[in-house]
Amino acid sequence: MTPADARRLRTYQARLQQLASLLPPAGFISSGSVVHRFVPCGKPGCRCQADPPQPHGPYYQLTRKVAGKTVTTRLTAGQATRYAEWIANQHELRRVLAEMEQISRQAAALILDQPAEPDKTPGDQPA
Repeated sequence: MTPADARRLRTYQARLQQLASLLPPAGFISSGSVVHRFVPCGKPGCRCQADPPQPHGPYYQLTRKVAGKTVTTRLTAGQATRYAEWIANQHELRRVLAEMEQISRQAAALILDQPAEPDKTPGDQPA
């Protein structure tokens, strides 16, 4: 390994340690999305049918995939706040892990003395 490669490797290791420190503390994570909705009920004469309409709500919902199917769950305002935090934790965790993986690939190329390969997509496979 050349001195320049050794310096790059130390830089990669330092960045990896820095990224590891950014990982969220052991806390809850969740997939999905939280939305708040205002909806009309459809009853004639209700305020939600007025001009201008005043729909009912807010109603909070968590939508996520479970076993390949979309599942929607109603939440209270407090639950919605917590889920939003947990979803943000998961997004940050995935972002940091993706960057750590990229740096690890670059370091592996130096350590194994191979050129770094670009990310491959399924369409990039040789025939």
